[in-house]
Amino acid sequence: MDFRTACEETKTGICLLQDGNQEPFKVRLHLAKDILMIQEQDVICVSGEPFYSGERTVTIRRQTVGGFGLSIKGGAEHNIPVVVSKISKEQRAELSGLLFIGDAILQINGINVRKCRHEEVVQVLRNAGEEVTLTVSFLKRAPAFLKLPLNEDCACAPSDQSSGTSSPLCDSGLHLNYHPNNTDTLSCSSWPTSPGLRWEKRWCDLRLIPLLHSRFSQYVPGTDLSRQNAFQVIAVDGVCTGIIQCLSAEDCVDWLQAIATNISNLTKHNIKKINRNFPVNQQIVYMGWCEAREQDPLQDRVYSPTFLALRGSCLYKFLAPPVTTWDWTRAEKTFSVYEIMCKILKDSDLLDRRKQCFTVQSESGEDLYFSVELESDLAQWERAFQTATFLEVERIQYPYLL
Repeated sequence: MDFRTACEETKTGICLLQDGNQEPFKVRLHLAKDILMIQEQDVICVSGEPFYSGERTVTIRRQTVGGFGLSIKGGAEHNIPVVVSKISKEQRAELSGLLFIGDAILQINGINVRKCRHEEVVQVLRNAGEEVTLTVSFLKRAPAFLKLPLNEDCACAPSDQSSGTSSPLCDSGLHLNYHPNNTDTLSCSSWPTSPGLRWEKRWCDLRLIPLLHSRFSQYVPGTDLSRQNAFQVIAVDGVCTGIIQCLSAEDCVDWLQAIATNISNLTKHNIKKINRNFPVNQQIVYMGWCEAREQDPLQDRVYSPTFLALRGSCLYKFLAPPVTTWDWTRAEKTFSVYEIMCKILKDSDLLDRRKQCFTVQSESGEDLYFSVELESDLAQWERAFQTATFLEVERIQYPYLL
């Protein structure tokens, strides 16, 4: 069964995604009860053939008074092809399902312009004649610096000029001018040999992150350096969203809190299921991800992800979440609850720029230093340690109740 069918949407919004060394590009985040979906825009064929995306051919006739009614941005100087940045209001109805904002222009009347500079494409279009045939393909990961609108409701400004300078980061529409009083009929077609084809711009899944046992962080991995208004989510199998850049600090906090809430709810539900298989004195109180601070200051990575679990009379420290009963015997470290003490750190006690931290102090003198992302996470661990300690004292004082 597709696990997405049972999801309940909790939040949807537009962010930028930094994926590897690529320029950031716009994506849509869709947060549901148990999954985070990252979606990118694409143009797909929705009739005549099975769904697919690829190159399309669109033929447009230049009008006597006006022009093509298009604007373009980009070029080889930015390591991208020229893309359609605006379509005039009059053209939108005629070109609906054929040409889209964000389409990369690959050929003009058979001339390959994939690696041409912006001004070179401008000149080719100016000299294209009365009819131009464009081979286009939707640029799914258009760099954010192009500032392309996400929908077609953005018309280029009318102009009856046919010359002038152009810029790859500004809409060049002068050479593609049209006149609003032009009453001539626009002639356009897409692959005349296949008149049944129709295309639509849609949000398509780029990456799916199951939230159970996933973790998120604003920090550069291994450090105390916080990214500004950005974070990443890592699934239990290691699949990463990439760096998600929010539009504001407030928006970033909202996303982090929403994701944390869903992860916490899933964790609590999973604990209830697991506890059915454990006796009363071995129940899980709480478990989840933290970042453990390395005690060796010479380590390249000061912090490492650690999965903690308070179960029965013990605190378990894992490298990965325990899934089977056998996993519980393979903890990296185990501490007796009655031999440790959890301390929530004040600002004056912090060792670096990470703000939400706590320590676990043991009778043996070993102190473990942990960092979490949000105040709500810190409060959750504080309650969990208090509950585990209370239950352990109760077990010691009243063993006959077990």
